[in-house]
Amino acid sequence: MNIFRLAGDMTHLASVLVLLLKIHTIKSCAGISLKTQELYALVFATRYLDIFTHFISVYNTIMKLIFLGSSFSIVWYIRRHKLVRRSYDKDQDTFRHYFLVIPCLILALLINERFTFREVMWTFSLYLEAVAILPQLVLLQRTRNIDNLTGQYVFLLGAYRALYILNWVYRYFTEEHFVHWITWISGLIQTLLYADFFYYYFQSWKNNVKLELPA
Repeated sequence: MNIFRLAGDMTHLASVLVLLLKIHTIKSCAGISLKTQELYALVFATRYLDIFTHFISVYNTIMKLIFLGSSFSIVWYIRRHKLVRRSYDKDQDTFRHYFLVIPCLILALLINERFTFREVMWTFSLYLEAVAILPQLVLLQRTRNIDNLTGQYVFLLGAYRALYILNWVYRYFTEEHFVHWITWISGLIQTLLYADFFYYYFQSWKNNVKLELPA
């Protein structure tokens, strides 16, 4: 554990809390892509298959439980909660997310560190997480009406991965044999997908105007 990893974890946790705050207190999921949330639920479900069989630390187990529980609860809120689901914009959230799932699974079967079920699923989760934000970004571009909590949620998600890249750089220079190309490349692609959003987010903050993405 180092400061970049801890900061990344806390930023990721903060993004989840911001989204849950929006859904639970305002009873609204306006501007939130159900497709992206379903992809994240699949990411965590396939990544943490070892949650009850491979103990690393109490901290690690708690974080796994939080991300698993929160991702599925968010999907439930948007799909089933009688008030929250009314604000879901199904007509705009039309990204065909299964077009992301199938290629990621095929890629994980072809490119992995070890050809075992758990390792392939872990690799699949890395590939899928790298592109899971795409439905959300497309939805924001279509609606262009981005409230503060939604903007903060997406920003924190991108910042979490950027901090993880700093964590990998730190570990590369301080630990022997720390080389994980699949993780690194996936994380870099994921961070680059946020570049356009980051630009407009900082522009809105700098000029004190409402955040809008170009159509």
